[in-house]
Amino acid sequence: MTPQPPSDPAKTRRRYAPRMAPEKRREQLIDAALTVIVEQGYEGVSIEAIARTAGVTRPVIYDHFSNLGRLLRALIEREEAYALAQLAEIVPAAPTEGDPPELFAAGVRRFLDAVASRPDTWRIILLPPEGTPTMVREHVETNRAQLLGRLTQFVAWAVDQAGIRVELDIEICARAMLRLSEEAGRMVLTDSERFSPERYERFARTVMELIWSGR
Repeated sequence: MTPQPPSDPAKTRRRYAPRMAPEKRREQLIDAALTVIVEQGYEGVSIEAIARTAGVTRPVIYDHFSNLGRLLRALIEREEAYALAQLAEIVPAAPTEGDPPELFAAGVRRFLDAVASRPDTWRIILLPPEGTPTMVREHVETNRAQLLGRLTQFVAWAVDQAGIRVELDIEICARAMLRLSEEAGRMVLTDSERFSPERYERFARTVMELIWSGR
C-alpha cells in the first residue's frame, strides 16, 4: 500500500467566520437569535442554535454576549425600539387637525405596512411563540398600555373635533381600535392574501365613518 502523505494542518483547520466589525457582528447574532425564535420558539433557543444559524462558532457569540440571557435581552430591547419608533409615527401623541375617519384608516394602513416591513419583529409581539418569557410579555403589555393611552387621546380629540352629539364611550372605542389593529396585524402575518392592508384600510374607514355619521 502506498503510504499517504501527512495531512496539511492548514487544510483541515476549522473554517472561521469572516471578520466583521463588532457592531455589525452583534446585529448579525441578534438577527440569528430572532430567526431561531420565529422558527423554533423560545424553547429552541440556545447558544449552539444561534451559532449554527449565524454560521459562527460559539466563542464568537461569547465575544459579544456573556450569556444567552444577555443576548435575548439585547434582542428584546432592539425589537421593542423598532416597534415603538414605528408606532410613534403611526399614532401621534396629540393630533391637531384632519378628518378622524381618514386619519384612523390611514393609521391602520401605516401600521399594517410596518408589520409587513418587519414581520419577524411583529410576529413575536402579535403572535408570541410558545414559551415566551415573562419579561417579554411584560414589555409587550407596557407598550400596549402606552399605545392605548395615545389612542384614547386620539378618540377624545376626534370627538371634540367632530362635535359628536351621541354618547360615545371613549375608553371602549379606543380599546376597540387597538384590538382591531392588533387582529389586523395578526391576519396580515398569517394570511396577507386574503386579509390585505388595503382591505383593512377600507374596513377601518367605513366603520369610523358610520360612527362619525352620528354627530
